[in-house]
Amino acid sequence: MQALIAALISLFLVEPLQRDLADALAAGGAPQDLVRAVATCAADQAPRIIDRAIDDPWWATSSAFSVWIGLAEPHALLIEAAPGCSAAIQAARPFLDPGEGLGA
Repeated sequence: MQALIAALISLFLVEPLQRDLADALAAGGAPQDLVRAVATCAADQAPRIIDRAIDDPWWATSSAFSVWIGLAEPHALLIEAAPGCSAAIQAARPFLDPGEGLGA
């Protein structure tokens, strides 16, 4: 049963998170090495994200919904769920928030 739950969490939370981050980085013109680093970090941290979602289903549901409707950014969710990805996200931030630091 837990394998089924983990698969559902991966399908509805982890994979969309990875896809949204990759799409945002590509749209922001990020170098492929940076896109790959963020994707690798997200993939490496997937078990931790799944464990957190199993332990706290409300967090998983509200987080997925918040990203889906645009109330939360995927990169903020990744940092919250997997603090080990902070360095990769910080390096990617200029491509995720293109107006940041430009007086916008």
